[in-house]
Amino acid sequence: MASPSPSPSPNIEAIRASYAGFRDRDIEGILSGMHPDVEWVHPEGMAKYGLGGTKLGHAGIKEFLAHVPTVLGGMKLAPEEFIEQGDRVVVFGTREVTSRSGRTVTLDFVHSWTMRDGRATRMEDIFDTVAFHELIES
Repeated sequence: MASPSPSPSPNIEAIRASYAGFRDRDIEGILSGMHPDVEWVHPEGMAKYGLGGTKLGHAGIKEFLAHVPTVLGGMKLAPEEFIEQGDRVVVFGTREVTSRSGRTVTLDFVHSWTMRDGRATRMEDIFDTVAFHELIES
């Protein structure tokens, strides 16, 4: 008889809740797993489109998410692998991104989450900015 798989940790559960918020287009769901003072970090290489740098707190994330539709036509995240070590959870996945002109591509991502008390204090989005630029400009 196979042993039951261990249940996910509170950290992974909180992050999964945030991804469910993305899937459901539910801002409060996205923020549910994040501390009020969370740092939301994207590559500086995306600054040209207003998508780079660090956004602070729930208000910063809401402002960032409100800006995304001015640059992109849509995005769906598919987190695939969660690796936890101490207060860090690293998520490998893909995102289906649609440009404002309607072109869709699938791009890899790595999200590095730093956790405290079961909620994220930092999320760093790591991806190929060149491929993202090409899509945005297509």
